[in-house]
Amino acid sequence: MRSVSRRFARPAAPRAGFTLMELLIVLAIIGVIAAIAVPALLGQQKKAMIKATMATINGVESALKIYAADHSGDYPAEGLEILISNPGNDKEWSGPYLEGGRLPLDAWGNALSYQFPPQNNLDKPDIWSNGPDRQPNTADDVINWQQ
Repeated sequence: MRSVSRRFARPAAPRAGFTLMELLIVLAIIGVIAAIAVPALLGQQKKAMIKATMATINGVESALKIYAADHSGDYPAEGLEILISNPGNDKEWSGPYLEGGRLPLDAWGNALSYQFPPQNNLDKPDIWSNGPDRQPNTADDVINWQQ
């Protein structure tokens, strides 16, 4: 009978899973990598959004230059809406000067600000975004003039 019981005895089960210590070490390594990588990636994201907003401002500037060329060099005083729709009484209007039928937004989803006559530029309108903090007149505003 002994030989019969050995034949039907289960072999020793192979080790399945990880020990608690192994899991803690892996989690610690992942935490260290995340602590190094995440701040670097967030900084790059902010820079990319600022560059995208600056590109949007440059596009609006280009549309305003075309508008001004159609209007004897005069920029609109009423705001940017004139770039997408004719107010009805402007016979020189040959737009829309911006595609899409709506005004572009900054990278944070907010409308751009516009001022003409300008306070900061000499020969073109002031166009700016309130930037990542969405607060006006702060250091992170994205602007189209030199400070």
